[in-house]
Amino acid sequence: MVVARIRVLVVDDHRIFAESLAAALAAEQDVDVSAAGSGPAALRALERAAVEGRRFDVLLIDADLGAVAVEAARVPEQRRPPGRPVPAPGPDGGGAVDGISLVAGVRSGHPGVRTVVLAERDDPRRAAAALQAGAGGWVAKDCSLSRLLAVIRGVLRDETHLPPALLTGVLRELTAARKHRTESERLVESLTPREREVLRCMVAGLGRKAVAERLYLSPHTVRTHMQNVLGKLGVHSTLAAVALARRAGVGPVDLAGDVVERGGQLA
Repeated sequence: MVVARIRVLVVDDHRIFAESLAAALAAEQDVDVSAAGSGPAALRALERAAVEGRRFDVLLIDADLGAVAVEAARVPEQRRPPGRPVPAPGPDGGGAVDGISLVAGVRSGHPGVRTVVLAERDDPRRAAAALQAGAGGWVAKDCSLSRLLAVIRGVLRDETHLPPALLTGVLRELTAARKHRTESERLVESLTPREREVLRCMVAGLGRKAVAERLYLSPHTVRTHMQNVLGKLGVHSTLAAVALARRAGVGPVDLAGDVVERGGQLA
């Protein structure tokens, strides 16, 4: 009888832990396991597997992935300890890829791959963020191998796994996030159609002159619209307006032509 094998990728920049976990999982009859030491390395492994006609089923991702590199990037060069290199850029040219961002990237680029976050401590807010990003589970790093295998097999059945002690906190966080989103949607709905166009241009990062050229308006008129947008949204900066717009599901203007909302609906 041929046993269906589960392909697992352990993504953790703590080498000893990653190798130990990979070795433990490899002892299982139905598990094939590999390891990657960073987010960019994991994404490269996923792309390589796709090109070769195979794929990973589950990624086990360290909740604190890239934390050391990200912290190092924040330290000015003159204060960085001797011998500590500047973190290598991520796949998008930016800094290190953290665990939650990797979950979101996998969900976007490889929707058939399940993700489970491995954490050293319980954190309802981060666990909720992981679930919102697309993770199928949040598991303690010191859980038993049998528990971890049950979670791996569970997420492949589209189950969501959380430690019982985290459940109440995570539900509270998700409810609060939904409340903030609903309030943001209400504020955006108070804008006129033209103000919403301007807001989408702001989300796309366009400055006043670029918005004026795109919408065939004078810079003075665009300035007035932007001030109205900030006032109606109850914020004091473009960055805050953009953050609120994203919470409400407002996507950037499509610089190739049409204006788009989340989900690809035309405005």
